[in-house]
Amino acid sequence: MTNLSGTNLNNGEAVGPQGEGRDSPSTFPTYPAYKDSGVEWLGDVPEHWEVGSLRRLIKSVGNGTTADQVDEAEDTVAVSRIETISAGLINFEKVGHVGPQDVARRFLLNAGDILFSHINSLSMVGNVAIYSGGRPLLHGMNLLRIQPLPSISSEWLLYWLKSKNVRQEVESRAKPAINQASISTDSVRALPALIPPSFEQTQIARFLDHETARIDALIEEQQRLIELLKEKRQAVISHAVTKGLDPTVPMKDSGVEWLGEVPAHWCGVPIKYMALERGSLFLDGDWIESKDISSDGIRYITTGNVGEGAYKEQGAGFISEETFHSLRCTEVYEGDVLVSRLNSPIGRACVVPNMGCRVVTSVDNVIFRPDSKFHRGFIVYLFSSDQYFKNTGNLARGATMQRISRGLLGNIRVVVPSLEEQIQIARFLDEETACIDALIEEANTGVGLLQERRSALISAAVTGKIDVRGWQPPANTQAPEIAVAEAN
Repeated sequence: MTNLSGTNLNNGEAVGPQGEGRDSPSTFPTYPAYKDSGVEWLGDVPEHWEVGSLRRLIKSVGNGTTADQVDEAEDTVAVSRIETISAGLINFEKVGHVGPQDVARRFLLNAGDILFSHINSLSMVGNVAIYSGGRPLLHGMNLLRIQPLPSISSEWLLYWLKSKNVRQEVESRAKPAINQASISTDSVRALPALIPPSFEQTQIARFLDHETARIDALIEEQQRLIELLKEKRQAVISHAVTKGLDPTVPMKDSGVEWLGEVPAHWCGVPIKYMALERGSLFLDGDWIESKDISSDGIRYITTGNVGEGAYKEQGAGFISEETFHSLRCTEVYEGDVLVSRLNSPIGRACVVPNMGCRVVTSVDNVIFRPDSKFHRGFIVYLFSSDQYFKNTGNLARGATMQRISRGLLGNIRVVVPSLEEQIQIARFLDEETACIDALIEEANTGVGLLQERRSALISAAVTGKIDVRGWQPPANTQAPEIAVAEAN
């Protein structure tokens, strides 16, 4: 028997941007006495809690209907599917539908049933959601329905299954399959489980409902700030590359529908004519197939590496020297502009950084090496503006994969200032976007810390590391406001 009073229960985890707040696990009391659970990752647990497996908490776990899904109509019935699970709840906007003749009453969900994703990508296996009743919903394929015993709180069990260690246990038991993983119903039944008394189950669920709602409100505020900052960033770029930096200069009709008015001294030019000098280039990358890829050699980058204004590093592919010569590949150099002809968004661009090796790129990237009258930084900002993206989106074609041809891309007419003014605008935008990006990064860090705090709190409550038996919601229950930087 172990007394954990006063123990720091955060295990070194960050709990939020402001450090340990009132919803940090270490700010709550612990149980008077503990015992060894016999499960390594659980450690010591409250002395009066039982240790068992999920099968002791449930009356059934099983698969759903295999009925073919149809378009929504007045007489169809909603059916759950993997996309239905969202943040522990049922998202009715993503349900499927079956005809009334396919409805079997045994597949109708009951309030309190828990849906469990048992076939999905490894990171998604173990996702859970609770059906709270209301609109009728059928239990669909690739989701297990877990029905708790009458003595077990569905809300508490949901938190247990959502807790970090249980999710890790699920992932460790999942077996890999083609492009996904799966966990059997027997393995789900055998998942370890702590069993508090019924009153404590209800109290833990009440406590976590309240405290996670507070954290979620803070996360939502931070995410809203991030969206506002992204909108501001886009507005700053779009205005600078189409209107310039001097609000007093005379304006003229650009003659380009998607641009509108521009400074009177700016000149129009089709994109392909920005690469006319010797040594300049406006050319598709190379048709390189999966059979051509090797583990080393010349670096091969794809449309996935082209971000909105910045290069994105995401894994490495290579081709051999022999393949380079047999396919007559075009080498890509530091400072080249890559323009993606695929979505999303179509036409996004980045400057190639120093890769430390030779580089080639895929056929759906245009290698754009502008001549001396055009500044690469300005071009990339121009190719990151709202107006430009709307235009390239309108020009894109394709039923399954939207893309723009190099011909259409090259014929897009843009309006640009002198090289000196291009450089000024690019430097201005470098400074402005750097400041906004720093705020976005700070807000993203805050979201990550809040999510860690949320996870730590759930784990601490459902494993008995904190005692919430005496917890009551504050008299004036309201999610707190968060102080955030203004986005304007």
